[in-house]
Amino acid sequence: MINKNSPIPLYYQLEEHIKGLIENGELSPGDALPPEREYAEKYQISRMTVRQAFTQLVNEGYLYRLQGKGTFVAERKIEQPLQGLTSFTEDMKARGFTPGNKLIKFEIIPATSQIAGQLKISEYEPVYEIKRIRLADGVPMALETNYISANLIKGLTEQIANQSLYGHIEEHLNLRIESASQVIESSSASQNEAKLLKIANGAPVMHIQRNTYLHDGTPVEFVKSVYRADRYKFMIQMKR
Repeated sequence: MINKNSPIPLYYQLEEHIKGLIENGELSPGDALPPEREYAEKYQISRMTVRQAFTQLVNEGYLYRLQGKGTFVAERKIEQPLQGLTSFTEDMKARGFTPGNKLIKFEIIPATSQIAGQLKISEYEPVYEIKRIRLADGVPMALETNYISANLIKGLTEQIANQSLYGHIEEHLNLRIESASQVIESSSASQNEAKLLKIANGAPVMHIQRNTYLHDGTPVEFVKSVYRADRYKFMIQMKR
């Protein structure tokens, strides 16, 4: 497995070996890895080499460390392509997860100047404010706050909000959602975000702002989301 005559660095060989064990299921999320010393003795390499491989795997999201307890296999990240416009529910189903929501807030509020500007409506017009924890197999993945014009999308209820909003808008209201723009920024979880997402205070998260439009260019929603960086990654394909 470790070929000391290879031009490939030893730490990288070990990194790829452990990565292969995780990807083929021989190591499962939550499994503890043997101590660095055992790897060093088994493959006759330095502990510094083992530590470098572990550090790379932690940085890539394959492993995580617990102070005083050791190194463990991390939960696999959900990969979200950025090319298409899909809902969270559609994304989770496509990846074999059971989607779910935990409704935190549902009310009609007067649009602030910021929300009105994003939705292209007048200030103080009624908008739905819908705050949900988005779940995959019961695990919190994101904290999402939607703002939707109550004059455009009429008749929303808590029951509807706890399901797929895109599905309701397209299937029941016969409105066609066509495009969206997103801004993604890295950040650290606030105390409230950490509590709702069940992560450590200050843990890395991704703040995402999405503006979604109907086929005629009418803004249909303004969304602010906080995604767990330890469970989610975004992927985009580019052509020259």
